[in-house]
Amino acid sequence: MQLRPATPADLPALARLGRESFVAAFGHLYRTEDLERFLAEYRTEERFAAQLAEPAVLVQLAEDQGQLLGYCLIERGHGFAERPAPQPRRPVFLSQLYCAASATGRGIGAALIAWAIAEARAWGADEIQLSVYSENLGAQRFYRRYGFAKLADIDFWVGNHRDDEFLYGLRLTGAGG
Repeated sequence: MQLRPATPADLPALARLGRESFVAAFGHLYRTEDLERFLAEYRTEERFAAQLAEPAVLVQLAEDQGQLLGYCLIERGHGFAERPAPQPRRPVFLSQLYCAASATGRGIGAALIAWAIAEARAWGADEIQLSVYSENLGAQRFYRRYGFAKLADIDFWVGNHRDDEFLYGLRLTGAGG
């Protein structure tokens, strides 16, 4: 497995994996119209292209023999207002970390989270934040293994459907002024 930054040439595969992995993990929770609305807004080539064009956004791919197996998207300088005080001065938002269903258990998530933490530290972030579905116990265990802790209850909208989510954070000691 290799990790590398996403490029515009990766947009079709990235959008496909973004859609497929979200549907595999959560598609059963939503009405068709809510799921389609979410996917049409957040998991398209155009959306990923706009994100790649943002200097604050980094997208890292995990691939093996040219096949995209996972990706991680972080946004420097973005945090959640719902976070209890004290607010971080230089947050990083871990927006997406997904693996192909056929690739789980191969260390892809571990490699991508290590990349995200290293990038946040290199940027001088004082905290990484993410949201995780309240009933996704496997993801919660995964993030806790890396030192993330629950900070607050938040909402996540898929179309007109509200999910109960948890805001998780990882304080980065010795980071940024």
